[in-house]
Amino acid sequence: MIIASYIKAWGDLLRPGAMKIVGIGVALSLGLLIAIYVAMVWLIGWLVPDSFSLPLIGEIGHIDTALSIVSAGIMLFASMFLMVPVASAFTGFFLEDVAELVENEHYPTLPPVRKLSLSESFADTLRFFGVIVGANLIALAIYPFVIPLAPFLFFALNGYLLGREYFQMAAQRRMEREAARALYQRHKMTVWMAGALMAVPLSIPILNLFVPVLGAAGFTHLFHAVTGHRDVTKSTF
Repeated sequence: MIIASYIKAWGDLLRPGAMKIVGIGVALSLGLLIAIYVAMVWLIGWLVPDSFSLPLIGEIGHIDTALSIVSAGIMLFASMFLMVPVASAFTGFFLEDVAELVENEHYPTLPPVRKLSLSESFADTLRFFGVIVGANLIALAIYPFVIPLAPFLFFALNGYLLGREYFQMAAQRRMEREAARALYQRHKMTVWMAGALMAVPLSIPILNLFVPVLGAAGFTHLFHAVTGHRDVTKSTF
């Protein structure tokens, strides 16, 4: 069920509409990360003096410049872990388009979806952004202390968060919020495993940028699989 959902999702990823969403999510994410770095450099320049004197050593200069260079390295390292969560949050604004693309191709006989209001969509995306970025920031601080277990923590954490959020986003298009949560609870382990599989490409540069749209398509297929909706193109896989 999980593997079949992702095989179909990879095929959906190649559709022009999906690639456009990938591009938007990546562009917005890069813009945000660059803005964060610029803000860090400005804050360092404002708070840290250009030079200061130490006993027996004398004056040490260019402190703010050195810290700005160090912060660039820190930002590059952090972006390896934060790029995809941030991209996922931005892509959340466009998940409706991905799910619609998938359903038009694979499940065209289904009735119209329950349209989420703009406020619902914005609130869900903002909550998702806060949860996934906050959790990964905490995990980023823990990784150095549990280096042998860091990969397992990364996959377990992101598998749980991505699976829960993406599955419920897909479900809420066709059922009420409480019903979507109940469906998630009934299939929690399946969803977690699907999320962990989705988290695997997160550690692969370039490929990880496609994860948000891949996840949206994959969990749309998974939702329809657990609810028994027939894929009319199933025979082609």
